[in-house]
Amino acid sequence: MGLPKFTRPKGGHEELSSNLYVANCGPAVGLTLDSIESAFSLYGTVKGVYPADESGCRVIVSYDDESSAQTALKALDRKTCSDLGGRSLHIRYSVQRPLSQVVPTDSVQVSLEASEMNIPGVYLIHDFISAQEEEQLLAAVDARPWHNLAKRRVQHYGYEFCYNIRNVDTQQRLGELPSFVACVLDKVPVFQKLDEAADVSLDQLTVNEYPSGVGLSPHIDTHSAFEGSIYSLSLSGPCIMEFRRYSNTNACFGDRDAESCDNSSNCIRKAIYLPPRSMLLLSGEGRYAWQHYIPHHKIDMVKDTIIRRGSRRVSFTFRKVRKGPCQCDYPQFCDSPR
Repeated sequence: MGLPKFTRPKGGHEELSSNLYVANCGPAVGLTLDSIESAFSLYGTVKGVYPADESGCRVIVSYDDESSAQTALKALDRKTCSDLGGRSLHIRYSVQRPLSQVVPTDSVQVSLEASEMNIPGVYLIHDFISAQEEEQLLAAVDARPWHNLAKRRVQHYGYEFCYNIRNVDTQQRLGELPSFVACVLDKVPVFQKLDEAADVSLDQLTVNEYPSGVGLSPHIDTHSAFEGSIYSLSLSGPCIMEFRRYSNTNACFGDRDAESCDNSSNCIRKAIYLPPRSMLLLSGEGRYAWQHYIPHHKIDMVKDTIIRRGSRRVSFTFRKVRKGPCQCDYPQFCDSPR
């Protein structure tokens, strides 16, 4: 959902504004946004009521004019409001931030479709699974133990991915992929209509849970670890995935975790919006030669709309473990000896 962004209230009521920051008020204390709008509409035309943060107990009430906001503040601040369950409200003025202060300065134009990026081998299908299937998948992984990393939680199936070596131990098989992902695997062959070479015989799954604001460092999945098709299913929350291709191989491998990338001839940046229930395929050039990266943001700008990330995003990444050396057409990005 695209929402305006407001500055934190600053002491006192001396700075008039048409926007009010209202504490002890919101869904977490049993008040709907519609009921709040109705109560504050007694003092003027309300443009909108927005969550002030993720707590659910503070909102922004935005009026058409400053005089209406001033009237509401004088009438309701630190007084019980019978129209809102007799709650005592705490109100201050708040000022909407300009977009230049809201949107991350390192953002890049974001595509909604993979075809807009024009990266060979990258495909995206929206609504790949249903909302009911999404709920079932989340319930299934939440019923199983998570492994804690520094900023996110993971689960591995089929084979465990070892982050210290960026590879898998093919001698340590965990078993078959779990039965609860059958609804996903049954639909994967549809990608062969987009890419005839897409591999659909998958034997490794990594489930990642990203809290709000947590992303993924730039990287290319190790060539020697996995075959050419990598599928990533996004659940619960949206995110932006950025792709980077360096003309200087050292920039890609010597500093592969660096999050700095300029728009010079050394680095090309493109990005795509991944909504919940969408499935992304990385194959060919997009898999072997482009880094992919999830910026560490809580909000993103998508086609002039501010998108706020959810409290969590869960990704299901399906791959096929490679049993021999990689023979790709991108040796400058490949770790397999030729």
